[in-house]
Amino acid sequence: MVDRLANSEANTRRISIVENCFGAAGQPLTIPGRVLIGEGVLTKLCRKKPKARQFFLFNDILVYGNIVIQKKKYNKQHIIPLENVTIDSIQDEGDLRNGWLIKTPTKSFAVYAATATEKSEWMNHINKCVSDLLSKSGKTPSNEHAAVWVPDSEAAVCMRCQKAKFTPVNRRHHCRKCGFVVCGPCSEKRFLLPSQSSKPVRICDFCYDLLSSGEMTACQSSRSDSYSQSPKSSLNDISDDDDDEDSSD
Repeated sequence: MVDRLANSEANTRRISIVENCFGAAGQPLTIPGRVLIGEGVLTKLCRKKPKARQFFLFNDILVYGNIVIQKKKYNKQHIIPLENVTIDSIQDEGDLRNGWLIKTPTKSFAVYAATATEKSEWMNHINKCVSDLLSKSGKTPSNEHAAVWVPDSEAAVCMRCQKAKFTPVNRRHHCRKCGFVVCGPCSEKRFLLPSQSSKPVRICDFCYDLLSSGEMTACQSSRSDSYSQSPKSSLNDISDDDDDEDSSD
């Protein structure tokens, strides 16, 4: 079905509409063979609070952006190549229901659908697109993904030293390797994580010691295990520690 739609006028028109909704600031989306599979609003767990984002699933990429005018205008376009994506279901907790993780080497985050049926459809379609892409390219699924950031609200004190309390003066920072919320003194070091940035990025002392000694796997598995026990952990972003929801999400 995807192959039949690839060069159809209806598909070209639908993709053109998406491009126009993002305006001149968005990247061109029309390329030969690209098909728009589906679209919808999902709640993305961001650093400060959950926020509605418009998502578009194509057969090769996942695109999302901020909603300016529903179905008419979006900004802050993000494009994620599906070849690098893995997804994991997460358990319901309180108001956060019907969620799953979208994990890539550069950025990982949680999203939530309005219903269980919608969640199932999104996950099935994403998995099918990823499977088809890998089958055609002969590549293997990505086994590296960026940490999912713990939301600011989940940490009143530094998650490493367990002592420093966060205040308007003593700001929260995020380790780019494990995603923990940490204080400044516990995250003074920088380390080059090529999948996230061309420059060294902030990491906590614990992860720095593991990375420096070559025990990177231990750091990553520890973070993944902790997330499975706390599904509210959310956002990863390679920008600096400001609340960048209005700049780079």
